[in-house]
Amino acid sequence: MKVAIPKEILAGERRVAATPETVDKMVKAGLEVWVESDAGAAAMFPNADYEKVGAKIASDAAAVYTDADLIFKIQRPLQNEKLGKHETEMMKEGAILTSLLQPLNYPETVQRLAARKVTALAADLIPRITRAQRMDVLSSMASIAGYKAVLLAAAAFGKMVPMMTTAAGTLPPAKALIIGAGVAGLQAIATAKRLGATVEAFDTRPAVKEQVKSLGAEFVELDLGHEQSEDAGGYAKELSAEFYKKEKELIHQHVKGADLVITTALIPGKKAPLLITADMVKEMKKGSVIIDMSVEQGGNCELSRIGQEVVEQGVTIIGATNLASTVPVHASQMYAKNMFNFLSLFYANKTLKLDVNDEIIKGSMVTHQGEVVHPVVKQAMGK
Repeated sequence: MKVAIPKEILAGERRVAATPETVDKMVKAGLEVWVESDAGAAAMFPNADYEKVGAKIASDAAAVYTDADLIFKIQRPLQNEKLGKHETEMMKEGAILTSLLQPLNYPETVQRLAARKVTALAADLIPRITRAQRMDVLSSMASIAGYKAVLLAAAAFGKMVPMMTTAAGTLPPAKALIIGAGVAGLQAIATAKRLGATVEAFDTRPAVKEQVKSLGAEFVELDLGHEQSEDAGGYAKELSAEFYKKEKELIHQHVKGADLVITTALIPGKKAPLLITADMVKEMKKGSVIIDMSVEQGGNCELSRIGQEVVEQGVTIIGATNLASTVPVHASQMYAKNMFNFLSLFYANKTLKLDVNDEIIKGSMVTHQGEVVHPVVKQAMGK
């Protein structure tokens, strides 16, 4: 049974979906693993390291995809300009693909996979249940992104972050505001605290208050009334217009005094909530920094731009994208381990068995046997 590990072709993507460590485990489990040449080079895993553990090196994308039964990727399939083919065209019918598909954002990719009769398992749709914690790619990547966002903010900030007592006087610590206390937000809180900032954190979910406080941050709380702020999966959900009005007013009060602002607020499958308006930015301190981690889904800040650093009213606003890829070694190691654990669900004793009734498989399966099968994705596509 052939496993394909292609080289990522999205601009700026430096991660790889399998490391020599996980390839070694796959080979010992009886799988034939093919790695596209230099697939791991940007993450410091050279071809020779893969060959040492029994992998075969494919010269190009066409060679790695040919006859592959299982395909592990980071990003969704894209057009390969070098070969003049879309990656889905190089996959054989019936192959199983696992990657960060983002099917609600890229329905055309879902259509291509269904047409090719590829079984697509979206790593970003793996249910957040206890049994799936070892496979939780979103949490792994969000943790890295939250860490890197604070470093990015500190680098763009014209002052030092911790309190410093020097011969020239005492410098006060920077004030950080973290909006959203999911995995990325919690790691951002922890990193900002390690750098010496005083930290406040806001989230619509009261359940995260204790987690925020345990990291040494102050929790900015808003009375929800009778509204429920999270869905059954623990993700934030859309709330009423009246609630968002109150939320913006509260954030406005705290953002004015912040030096570093990290925004992480997302609602799965929806446009990111607008939390920091242009008028709020005008009232922020000159030299302060906003890192908008939600920019690819519309952004939490009105003035953020995808992949750009802009300065408005003396405030630096960075539309941060794919931050996990900027830490490619550890990001690849974590992703690869998550994927190997996921593989154990449907491959054991040299046998491939995809149980479509398994809660984890069912929750992540987007296409199967030529059809779009995920109910939320089907609904979004009008099928």
